Amino acid sequence: MPMSAAEIETMIKAALPGAEVEMTDLAGDNDHWAARVIAPQFAGKNRVQQHKMVYEALSGRMGGVLHALQLTTAIPTSD
Repeated sequence: MPMSAAEIETMIKAALPGAEVEMTDLAGDNDHWAARVIAPQFAGKNRVQQHKMVYEALSGRMGGVLHALQLTTAIPTSD
C-alpha cells in the first residue's frame, strides 16, 4: 500500500523539527513522489548527508512501501 503525502511529510517533520516539506505526486498514483525539504538541520551538511537524513526519517520505508522519492533539500535562508 503506497504512502500518502501527509504520512511522508509527518515522518520527515517528526525527525527534522522545523522543516518545511512540499510534496508533489509525480505520477498520480501516490507511489512516486517529489519532496522539497528545507530544514535548519541541514546546515553544514553536504547534499548526500542531507538526503540520508531524510531517508533515515522514513524509517526504512524507502524502496518498499515508498517506491520512489525524488528529493530536493535546502537550508533555510534568512530574509
